Amino acid sequence: MPKTTRSGAAKQSELPSTLQRSDELAQRTFAHAYDAAIEQYDGDEERAHRVAFAALKHSHEKVGDSWRPKEEYGPSDQHAEEGYGSDAPTAGGVDANASRAHLYDVATELGITGRSRMRKDELVEAIAKENDRRSRQALR
Repeated sequence: MPKTTRSGAAKQSELPSTLQRSDELAQRTFAHAYDAAIEQYDGDEERAHRVAFAALKHSHEKVGDSWRPKEEYGPSDQHAEEGYGSDAPTAGGVDANASRAHLYDVATELGITGRSRMRKDELVEAIAKENDRRSRQALR
């Protein structure tokens, strides 16, 4: 089912809940990528979702239970760089390629304790864990 209206706006009822709480650009990016992929891959919804989230992760990062524009466009982690079929772990929407300072700021905003002693990879993991927790909480 298309995720955009005739005018090109994202259909709220068709978006994943985290995107419903995100800005219009994130919603449009996901919806347009999904619609193009569903057409390209002959209605394969699972593949279209993967493509749409991959497109979204190039321009947005997940913070808490919503998506925000990234400072720099590009893949968010090694898995995104290598593409589908990669054995590299995914960071679940966290911009693992961002600076440690940026990750520290996100961790501060999310209230992650012990962040000042964490290495960059530990910050990524802690942010991903907190994002997942907040997304689950938002669904209740």
